[in-house]
Amino acid sequence: MTAEDPVQQIELLTSTNDDHGGVIVEMDKPMDSATFVSILRASISHWKQLGKKGVWIKLPIHLVSLVEALVKEGFWYHHAEPKYLMLVYWIPESAHTIPANATHRVGVSALVVNDKPEGEDICVAAVREVKEETGVDSEFVEVLAFRQSHMSFFENSDLFFVCLLHPLSSDIQIQELEIEAAQWVPFDEYAAQPFMEKYEVLRCINDIYLAKIDGQYSGFTPVTIASNFSEKKSYLYLNAGVLKRSNSLSALGFNGKGNMVLSFTCVVTMVKANLSI
Repeated sequence: MTAEDPVQQIELLTSTNDDHGGVIVEMDKPMDSATFVSILRASISHWKQLGKKGVWIKLPIHLVSLVEALVKEGFWYHHAEPKYLMLVYWIPESAHTIPANATHRVGVSALVVNDKPEGEDICVAAVREVKEETGVDSEFVEVLAFRQSHMSFFENSDLFFVCLLHPLSSDIQIQELEIEAAQWVPFDEYAAQPFMEKYEVLRCINDIYLAKIDGQYSGFTPVTIASNFSEKKSYLYLNAGVLKRSNSLSALGFNGKGNMVLSFTCVVTMVKANLSI
């Protein structure tokens, strides 16, 4: 593509917008490094003027000669597949929020109700994300549900966990790089928003929450366990209420304080007293 200029037309890299304020470039046209760097610099300048953040360049194997030029311009490796290499760049002068690569992507939706690091547990990640993005302190209660989908994020699988949290504070201070706005609103008003018709998963989450507050639904509570593979404690998520009623937890070694000893071989939604953000 080209950008209009009073003197000349400047060629830019063809790109598409991602869902997080960045752009994705899928390279295919062969070109020499000097020409590519000139177009790349003009493109980054253009994207910066548009307020873009992350730049993803998908480089097919037949254009591997451009890798060195990209690295010298500040790009770094994100992931590699048999037929392409993905490199990334962060335009703003701030710490980047580009996620690390993985075979599965895990997302956490925190439902906060009032009566980021590698290897991070879901219950810890949910509390941290709520704090970082809204400024609200909370404590983890349970996993209400999770969704699995395939071929979603750069052809990887996606795991999305819906977590129930209890707020310990109510003042909101948003993280502007991650969310546009946040406020407490009545749950009925939140659930009646027009965009709900577009997302079946959000309507399902609403139904689960309503069943939960009516006492008709129980999620999965984290129970501390130990395994033979690591000395570090981990969590088993289970329906503790049902197991307590059946006395199964005693047979499994549950001590009543959220601790077990077992050996194994094998998008922030917040609700406060029926209020939602």
